[in-house]
Amino acid sequence: MSTNPIGIFDSGIGGTSIFQEIYALMPNENTIYLADSVNAPYGNKSKEEILLLSIKNTELLISKGCKIIVIACNTATTNAIDYLRNTYSIPFIGIEPAIKPASLNTQTKSIGILATKGTLSSALFHKTTDLYANGITIIEKEGEGIVKLIEEGKLYSNEIYELLEKYTKPMLEANIDYLVLGCTHYPYLTPILSKILPKHIKIIDSGFAVAQQTKSVLEHNSILNLSSKNPDILFYTNTITTVLEEILNQEFNVEYLDF
Repeated sequence: MSTNPIGIFDSGIGGTSIFQEIYALMPNENTIYLADSVNAPYGNKSKEEILLLSIKNTELLISKGCKIIVIACNTATTNAIDYLRNTYSIPFIGIEPAIKPASLNTQTKSIGILATKGTLSSALFHKTTDLYANGITIIEKEGEGIVKLIEEGKLYSNEIYELLEKYTKPMLEANIDYLVLGCTHYPYLTPILSKILPKHIKIIDSGFAVAQQTKSVLEHNSILNLSSKNPDILFYTNTITTVLEEILNQEFNVEYLDF
């Protein structure tokens, strides 16, 4: 089991930000990544649709022998992880916005959260917010249109800049000092946000914490890959491979798979 791959899925290319953190922390691990770009974004779909897509991705990864599955999608985590954990026997690692560290460290008692509709409206998001953000002003903004533009290869387009300026304006007016990125596509926006936002605002995401949790669960289950051989890293997408190849800087092989 230890040499079996880590499975990762997302509603497209955004979860590669999670893959990069996992790969940096555990470079020996074999990995299979599913980019379900045909169905991106998940954030504007119903809970039932998100659950069915998550089941589809999970069963494909299990059929390929994955020992653990990382749901590299905030929306899929918040809407499907409980069902997946109760249905399948392998471990699941989820991802949710880094509300806790932002709430614990804010000095202005005001934080911004940029996320998808599916995440912001989920029960898990509200549970986490209620638990950690008592007495904190939270400015939530749905990043409508951002995932679609990133999936189309328009990361540094004028449209992206205009949307980010629009979405962060009320956050700046509320004197935030932390901006939480609540979608795995959004870490790729950090260079742009760093230009738009004042220097004192800290931009945080959950990527490193997810990688740490993945390693911890692998160690706990005695399935951490200790082999020193070069890992097999496989990326599959159900649309054209170009955008995924570009976001990975042509470092890894990307194949089309109809799923």
